[in-house]
Amino acid sequence: MDAIIKLLLHFAIPTLIVSVIFIAILNFLLPREVRTIFKRELKSYFTSPVAYVLFVVFLGISSTLSFFFTGVLEGGEADLFLPYFQYLPWYLVLIAPAVGMRLWSEEQRLGTMELLLTMPLAPWHAILGKFLAAAVVLFSMLVLSFPIVWTINYLGDPDNGVIMAGYVATLLVALCFLAVTSVVSALTRSQLVALLVSVAICMTLWLGGLPHVSELLMNLKGGWLIFWPVLKLVNIVGVMPHFTELAKGVLGIRDITFFITFIAFCLFATSVAIRLKRA
Repeated sequence: MDAIIKLLLHFAIPTLIVSVIFIAILNFLLPREVRTIFKRELKSYFTSPVAYVLFVVFLGISSTLSFFFTGVLEGGEADLFLPYFQYLPWYLVLIAPAVGMRLWSEEQRLGTMELLLTMPLAPWHAILGKFLAAAVVLFSMLVLSFPIVWTINYLGDPDNGVIMAGYVATLLVALCFLAVTSVVSALTRSQLVALLVSVAICMTLWLGGLPHVSELLMNLKGGWLIFWPVLKLVNIVGVMPHFTELAKGVLGIRDITFFITFIAFCLFATSVAIRLKRA
């Protein structure tokens, strides 16, 4: 019973508050055009098997691996970072592009992109509406992973504030990967190409923050120095260090600013890609 009360107080109520705030912003602050695109896209996810398959895959993989392979039950500590949160971005490298691969590729394949862009709405209305709909799908996946939170509260007395920080960090990483996929999807009409390219880029963004990459930069010599600018850029935009800090409960302005700036830049790049298509 105590575990259920903790789940309600520390996760159900904050989730409800976030949802109410999102709905309020969507209905009262964002233009009607954004709401129209958002509702259309969200409906398309749940009227096809795509969202349901991704829900089952994500929840099945994350829960199964956490309970049976990462030792969350045998660790002896009421903590989720090592057995759970540090692995979530690896799953999202595939799941987030799978959610976002159809954002613009499907419009181009069906020939409806031109019709969409000739409607009385600005490109950013469509970009934001589509992105928010896909973001809700990813948010819902994380919300439905609550059984593991209930389990860890049942087993011990964890710091639920840190666990919530882990979910916030994971959501921000997922939105970064989704924003990257939005750009790639706007550049191709093939969902498969969008998926594969996005997975490769997201994997690079995740691995780019590894300490080994920084060490490699310091040790480059001779002709290998030609790769220094590329490796340095990958290291700078690597999301792992920012995720790790947030997931451990260190809510730094620098890390949050990084995620917000990264997502905003990718959405801007999506608008550039769409304008190039229109030209």
